[in-house]
Amino acid sequence: MSSIKVIENKISSVKKYLKIILRYKKYKKEELERNIDIRGAVERYLYLTVQSAIDLAEAVIAYKGFRKPNTMSEAFDILNEERMISLKLTDKLVKMVGFRNIITHDYEKIDYQILYNVLQTGRCDIESFLKKIEEKLDLK
Repeated sequence: MSSIKVIENKISSVKKYLKIILRYKKYKKEELERNIDIRGAVERYLYLTVQSAIDLAEAVIAYKGFRKPNTMSEAFDILNEERMISLKLTDKLVKMVGFRNIITHDYEKIDYQILYNVLQTGRCDIESFLKKIEEKLDLK
């Protein structure tokens, strides 16, 4: 079983990566396509952000004693079923897991427009997730 301290540590990790990602929002899509160093950093930090959010979801599930997910994306489905997060947010987070999987396994197929869009808007979805978890667990 997970503890509140574990959850707080996971939240801190997600927030750390969100701050790092913020530094890369200034780059245009063309710069991501052209500059392998910037693109690599963006891909890595987006991966770490999404993975940290998945780890947080799994820690919350363990702490609350919810059923165990069979997949990473199912962790967000379970939090929705248990009324921890909305269906709309769940759908966005499940798409982020799919994006994370592409970065991890199909990196040669990365669509730079999607990478750019996730960089520009994905942060807000993760922040909404953090806010909901903090509210539901009374961590604020």
